[in-house]
Amino acid sequence: MRRLVCLNVTVTALLIISNTSRAQTFAPPKLSFTGREQAAKKDPIQVITREAPEVITKEIPPQVIAKEKPAVAMKQTPEVITNPPVAKNQIAEVITKPAPPVAKKQVAADRHLDPKLSRAATIAQERAHAHSRSMCWHYVKEALLASGVIDSRPKSEYARDAAQDLVSNYGFKKLSVRDPFAAPIGSVLVYGTSRSIGHVEIRTKEGFVSDFRSPTPSHRPLIGVYAKL
Repeated sequence: MRRLVCLNVTVTALLIISNTSRAQTFAPPKLSFTGREQAAKKDPIQVITREAPEVITKEIPPQVIAKEKPAVAMKQTPEVITNPPVAKNQIAEVITKPAPPVAKKQVAADRHLDPKLSRAATIAQERAHAHSRSMCWHYVKEALLASGVIDSRPKSEYARDAAQDLVSNYGFKKLSVRDPFAAPIGSVLVYGTSRSIGHVEIRTKEGFVSDFRSPTPSHRPLIGVYAKL
C-alpha cells in the first residue's frame, strides 16, 4: 500500500516537471520594446505629397456693357390742313380784326366837373388790385366817399343800379358821351343790362379803375357816363 502511494506521487512529480520544461521551451523570447522604439525613431518618416492638379486658366475677354442711349423725341412735323375757301375767309377775318383800342395816357380834365372827381379817380387807382375781385361797386363807393364827392354810402347793391342811385340821391348827371375813351377823368361809367349784375368803373388818366386796374373799358353794354357838376 505504501508503495502504491509513493509511486503515484513520483509519477505526478514527473508529469509536473515535464510540463514545466515544455512550457519554457515553447515560450516566446523576451520582447524588447526599447529596441523597436529606437529603430522606429531612427527610421525617417516618409511624407507622401500629392501633386496639386494643374489648373488651366482661360482668359475671359472683358465684357463690354453697352449703355442705353436716352430716347430722343422725334420732332413731329406739323400737319398741314387745307381748309376750304370759306374757312380761309373766316380765319382771315378773325386775324385782321383790329385789337381793342388802348386808353390814351393823357386825358383832358373837364373844368365843368367837380374837381373832387379827379381825387376820387386817384384814390381808386391807389386802392385797386391787378385782378378783379367782383367788388367793383364797393370800391367805387369807397373812392367817392373818401374824396368827398358824396357824403354817405349808396345803398344800392348791384352795379347796374349805381346810375339811378347816383342821379337820384347824389346829384350826378348823365353826360352825352357814348365812347368810354372820351369820358372825362373822374366820371363814373356804368355797364350792364336788366338781367345782369353790371359793372361800375371810374375813368383815370391811364385807363379805367374799379376794384382792379385796366387800360381798356369793360366789354359790357354801356348804360351811361355820369359825373357831378
